[in-house]
Amino acid sequence: MYTFSGKLKTVSIVLMILGLLGIGYGFLSAPSTTEEVAAMQHADDGHHGGGEAHAASESHDDASSHGEASGEHSAEEEQSHLEHLLHQAQNRPWTAFFIAAFFFLMISVCVLVFYAIQWAAQAGWSIVLFRIMEGISAYILPGSILLFIFLLLSAMHFNHMYVWMGEAAADDEIIQGKSWWLNIPGWLIRSFIYLGTYNLFRYLLRRNSLALDESGDVKLYKKSFNMSVTFIVIFGIFELFMSFDWLMSLDPHWYSQLYSFYVFASVLVSAITTIALVTIYLKNKGVIPFVNNSHIHDLAKYMFGFSIFWTYFFFDQFMLQWYANIPEEAAYFYPRLIGSYQLPFISMLVMNFVFPILILMDSDFKRIPWFVVAAGFVILTGHFIDIFQLISPATVGDSWSIGIPELSSLAFFLGLFIFVVFSAIAKAPLHAKGNPFMKESELYHY
Repeated sequence: MYTFSGKLKTVSIVLMILGLLGIGYGFLSAPSTTEEVAAMQHADDGHHGGGEAHAASESHDDASSHGEASGEHSAEEEQSHLEHLLHQAQNRPWTAFFIAAFFFLMISVCVLVFYAIQWAAQAGWSIVLFRIMEGISAYILPGSILLFIFLLLSAMHFNHMYVWMGEAAADDEIIQGKSWWLNIPGWLIRSFIYLGTYNLFRYLLRRNSLALDESGDVKLYKKSFNMSVTFIVIFGIFELFMSFDWLMSLDPHWYSQLYSFYVFASVLVSAITTIALVTIYLKNKGVIPFVNNSHIHDLAKYMFGFSIFWTYFFFDQFMLQWYANIPEEAAYFYPRLIGSYQLPFISMLVMNFVFPILILMDSDFKRIPWFVVAAGFVILTGHFIDIFQLISPATVGDSWSIGIPELSSLAFFLGLFIFVVFSAIAKAPLHAKGNPFMKESELYHY
């Protein structure tokens, strides 16, 4: 049995407390009037740090120059411009919260997907990792609650994240054409169904796994197999719509047929990386002696493989849309490739593709725990930045920054994730003795 160490528990609690304080500061420090935004523009000293004041000033100067040249820049347009900048600045703490909430929730959901795949494939090598996967998937419940609260507050117009919910959408033909799907009641109901389904399957699979330990009844194994197959199919369908509802609809004028697969690839490789990091931590603690270097090697192999899988969808989506140069498609990549998000866009590409290629291609490196840990931290950082650049351009525009709101949200959800996951791991024996393939898994060597 693993015991949740006092030091790790303290670290997780401290992260949550500091995160909550920072999140509160982010909301309190956000501007509340257009006058404050205007003052921020005038106070800007030209410092180019990607900060909120610089971006607001840059956008304001561009709009002013255009208005003076055309002679049509009225006071009403100036006020409208300031209101737009105000909404973006107010969205910043909400965006930071959403990015971290989505990232950690989807890690736990995709760990459950990977776990179900092992059941459905009747894999032998991974049985020794089942309790670890079950522990990580425990975060689905608190993560779902927090994300749904965010979605509910968004639907109640506490923020301006989803433009299709605002009054301006009434005059937008494109948004109106999608209103049969993008409407608040349907959006919330679908979100509740997604989250409820993930929690239900996690509960059933975990319960069956523990019951199998007690009885060893092969009927329970077959039941878990059937549930896993069902869950994989349902998740595959839900993920298509979930990515559109929560992420792509942030910019309802843009669309991509590959978007859902791209998002899935990003969070799946993050999930497998998390399994590897937790496994290595527990192995160093000496509580999973039945896990050998071959298991670590296979996890690293999946990290490498799904990094290439993510790159495949990244290239497909980017190449087709940027090369075609259709305005409603290329507009999505303009701020990311050559605009103010160029740095995070290029950085996450290097961390998510170039780095895994260089580090994890060699089979011997996959057996070295500290090497896998180093690669894992880079991959997780890269995919967190990936989620950041998927969301921020549509919600905060050029007013993005990496500061207290962003770091605090990351700290809070990381602390909560650590606390929930390791608390769950400590609640059951790490040896899934009732599984008929356990011996094969213990003897596994690659």
